[in-house]
Amino acid sequence: MPASGEAPAREAGLASRLFNRRVGGMLLKNTAVSSAVFLVGLAVLWGLVQWGRMQAVPAAAIGFLTSNSLHYALGRSWIFRGTDRAIGSGYLIFLVNAGVGMAITILLFAALLKWTAIHYLVARVIVSVFAGLAMFVLNAVLNFRQV
Repeated sequence: MPASGEAPAREAGLASRLFNRRVGGMLLKNTAVSSAVFLVGLAVLWGLVQWGRMQAVPAAAIGFLTSNSLHYALGRSWIFRGTDRAIGSGYLIFLVNAGVGMAITILLFAALLKWTAIHYLVARVIVSVFAGLAMFVLNAVLNFRQV
């Protein structure tokens, strides 16, 4: 107990830290960046397959790394500006979080396709909302430490 006799202030819970105007603004920025880099990744995939005659799977991996690298740069400089996380370790954590997002995407996507009549493209969009929110929280809280 502090010398003043008052109980120490408790750190706010995660929910109260996430649901505020500042974090909402970061989420809007993240949504814009995520949407844009998703299109970049698709363009890289398409270009490598159509023009580069590359197989689709390695081209998808290159598109994924390209779009996630761009997302990290924009996240660090715009969405989560002012982070004290080092660039190298932040990028590594970002890629690990992207792997978590990929796992969420594949698992939920497979579940929706197996147990519902939802069209696969609609299912992919629905799943991207959940995976995107999970990745945002992981990066905001654990990586960039802005929440």
